Amino acid sequence: MKAISLFSGAGGMDVGFKNAGFTIVAANEMDKQACNTFHENHPETELFEGSIDDYGSKLCKFTDIDIVFGGPPCQGFSVAGKMDLNDPRSKLIFNFCSIVETIEPKAFVMENVKALGSLRKFENVRSELVSRLQKAGYSVTIHILNAKDFGVPQSRERVFFIGVKNGFQPILASSFNRYKKAAPTLREVLAPLGMPGTKRNKHICKAKITLAVKPVLRKSPYAGMLFNGQGRPLNPDGWATTLPASMGGNRTPIIDNNHLYYGGDSWVEQYHQHLIKGEKPQGMHNVPTYLRRLTISEAAIIQTFPHTYKFIGSTSKIYSQIGNAVPCDLANVVAKCVQNSLVGGVTTLNVAAKSENLKLQFTENK
Repeated sequence: MKAISLFSGAGGMDVGFKNAGFTIVAANEMDKQACNTFHENHPETELFEGSIDDYGSKLCKFTDIDIVFGGPPCQGFSVAGKMDLNDPRSKLIFNFCSIVETIEPKAFVMENVKALGSLRKFENVRSELVSRLQKAGYSVTIHILNAKDFGVPQSRERVFFIGVKNGFQPILASSFNRYKKAAPTLREVLAPLGMPGTKRNKHICKAKITLAVKPVLRKSPYAGMLFNGQGRPLNPDGWATTLPASMGGNRTPIIDNNHLYYGGDSWVEQYHQHLIKGEKPQGMHNVPTYLRRLTISEAAIIQTFPHTYKFIGSTSKIYSQIGNAVPCDLANVVAKCVQNSLVGGVTTLNVAAKSENLKLQFTENK
């Protein structure tokens, strides 16, 4: 099956779709360093480097395409950003829509931040987007998926707008059930990489860690704000929180080497208890040397990139490429669900499926 990848970034979604058996004939990305990473790992794909406005017509010359997929920039909709509808990047979802309308693939998948799929503030945007795609002949469903429900060691919720040409079986909530599986813990995926600076974990994040003078406490030691900056400590016996594209500095998550590698007590949990009891915060620089930031290799494995994936660019750009990506294994699940529909061929939809589609099925898998 042939696919076109839009807003491809470093190619995280592409890994998932390729592993599901799709051949990606063309892609588009404008960030130069992300393009270099994409070239390195997907040399068989024709990559159009630059704005989608400049290359839309060339992409539309491809024929007999089974699926168009991609994740338009989400800063205009992200709760981590300004959530500004007037942000030019917010309009890129409609560029995606235009490509689909012109190419007329059998199916499409558009990924974005959860807010676009759930907040009332963006209800008109959702309605406009879905209405256009329905008029183009697609059965459209909206799904909020959490990567940790599909074997990814990261709690990362994203919305997926998925459409198949009328006549194919729509992608329903039940379509994902067969692919659900427990995610490994961070300890299970990070410990085998070895310490930072070693062969499989060769990078080191040099961003300093300092304690907050006025810590903000939450029930969990791994929430709140014990440290300066937005980098939160991670529990090796749980999953990572959503990895941001702004990693590399003080927004990079924090790991306790002693806890992760040697089975020692968690310093973060002990310090949290110290504060809960009403004790004074420690000095800003009283951070044990075994606390450190997440490395590039660790961030990549949490996003389920293959161990052999090669990232190109400056350290900050590589962190950004990883944080912006769709987890490869989550993309693979979505790809398989769409593939199952397309392989099934055109069929007469049953009454229940029609009903769900007419209601613009919105699902939040839990």
